[in-house]
Amino acid sequence: MKLQPKIKLLDHVRQAIRLKNYSYSTEKAYVYWIKRFILFSDKRHPKTMGGPEIEEFLSYLAVERNVSASTHTVPASFQGEPSSLCTVVPLPGCTRS
Repeated sequence: MKLQPKIKLLDHVRQAIRLKNYSYSTEKAYVYWIKRFILFSDKRHPKTMGGPEIEEFLSYLAVERNVSASTHTVPASFQGEPSSLCTVVPLPGCTRS
């Protein structure tokens, strides 16, 4: 039996986005915001975070980075119940309601 290599988070995100036939620019935007969110959250895995961490990230973008509200469209789409990013892109280990 051959073991499957572990797929990295962002590679999994790219695969899931491509399966949904999203445009390449949408894929790049999602990956960009996921990276920013992970770095902001001290490199914690998104499946371990939820609404409060996303709210904190969005507040940081608005208040400290002066990011316009229209830029919040992609990160705000990660707000889900109960498992944030998992509602947009199905990730390994995530559960959806």
